[in-house]
Amino acid sequence: MFRSKRSGLVRRLWRSRVTGSNGQETEDWSDPAGSLNELKSVTHSLLKRLKEKPLELLSQAVESRGGLHTACVLMARNEVRVGKQTLAPQLLLCRLFRWPDLKQLFELKRLYPCEGFSRSADHATVCCNPYHFSRLYGPDSPPPPYSRFSPNDEEKPLECTVSYTETEATDSPNITPGEFSDASLSPDTMKQSHWCIVAYWEHRTRVGRLYTVYEQSVSIFYDLPHGNGFCLGHLALDNRSETVKRTQSKIGYGILLSKEPDGVWAYNRSEHPIFVNSPTLDIPNSRTLIVRKVMPGYSIKVFDYEKSCLLQQSSDTDYADGPYDPNSVRISFAKGWGPCYSRQFITSCPCWLEIMLNNNR
Repeated sequence: MFRSKRSGLVRRLWRSRVTGSNGQETEDWSDPAGSLNELKSVTHSLLKRLKEKPLELLSQAVESRGGLHTACVLMARNEVRVGKQTLAPQLLLCRLFRWPDLKQLFELKRLYPCEGFSRSADHATVCCNPYHFSRLYGPDSPPPPYSRFSPNDEEKPLECTVSYTETEATDSPNITPGEFSDASLSPDTMKQSHWCIVAYWEHRTRVGRLYTVYEQSVSIFYDLPHGNGFCLGHLALDNRSETVKRTQSKIGYGILLSKEPDGVWAYNRSEHPIFVNSPTLDIPNSRTLIVRKVMPGYSIKVFDYEKSCLLQQSSDTDYADGPYDPNSVRISFAKGWGPCYSRQFITSCPCWLEIMLNNNR
């Protein structure tokens, strides 16, 4: 009975692999990666290394498309051979269940809740849960967009990078950690150290209270099964426009925002792009802003601590038109803004976030 259940889970996972729109295998699994029969054999062999509970966890992660919180799925680091390629187990499962075009491990970023963050590199096992990984945002990944880039990189269609001068004030509240107060939070909670405050906006109207983040990571979503974090779907507002309602329906699983040693990262968990503007993504001492289009399944470092310190030491803040906060990040769901779009300013976007960072690390 035990073997039968494990075999059933393995077969179920195989049927859940990513295929083309017509149900056929994608070209990425052709010749170099071996035939379909060989791929099936290798996958079954790999999955059968797992016991029943890890197989169930992996199945929940895959079938919910990351909507359910699942623990790490640990496997031996032994590489597997598919055709002419030798693949790490986590790379094979990420290709199989999420990104058939994935080529190398350096294109992946481990998400913060994964135990892999605290496991040593030479440990005998590695987490292979494909929803504990994201793809690194960038024109060709690598290099990521927060590193030094050339002007040619800005012209590539994948980025859809826009550069413009924003002259409209965003009605952004100027909040410092000492000034923030929220009647819904107890005095004991307020004594804890928070690392950011999140405001949700619909066009020029802020909706709901300011959300203070104390944990190392937070989910911001509209509809997430058993989700913990900032649920935008619970925020009420009279007379919402149809544009806002349509955009809200695209937020879905939203984003995962995490504070990490090198900065703040945003992972796009939704099925639609997000658009990001940050002081550390801007061109220093320029009257332009950089807006990044981040596709589903990708992560981007939205705020770089080291770069922020350098910018605040050397930048001339007089260049900014209107209010300028060197510790504020803005993220729009599904809709971009700037000269490439009909919306010139973020206040024209139906649903967007303002993330005000407490930069006292």
